[in-house]
Amino acid sequence: MTTTLSMEAQLTAKAAGSYEITSWDEKPYAEGPDTPKLTKAHFTNAFSGDIEGEGAAETLMVYPTDSTANFVGLQTVTGTVGGRKGSFVLQATGSWLDGVARADWFVVPGSATGGLVGLTGKGGYTSRPDGSCAVTLDYDFEE
Repeated sequence: MTTTLSMEAQLTAKAAGSYEITSWDEKPYAEGPDTPKLTKAHFTNAFSGDIEGEGAAETLMVYPTDSTANFVGLQTVTGTVGGRKGSFVLQATGSWLDGVARADWFVVPGSATGGLVGLTGKGGYTSRPDGSCAVTLDYDFEE
């Protein structure tokens, strides 16, 4: 008896690696005695592992307390995935709690360029004690 895998299962690749933040600029845009602090951060990072390249992100954050935050952001990644070179945009939603940032992200449909045209996928990241982030991306290419 043979088993047939779905087309998605046959084509999906798994990328893993890390990124290091190379710059961080965060500024409040709203805060007051009766409202949580709202900030906007611009940061850049360097990806290594199965995703190689540079990222540039814009992230909006809300701090319900001084030690917790929720955030949403967009990040343009320029580099290589699966041996293909180009760029793409990741959309992330996450939180920062107990000193650890965690986020889920997905490739914005239609955002990939160059050899990455057709890239689809989802994954996320978790920060590590050394400040780097472990990243994952389950991806495919629509032909």
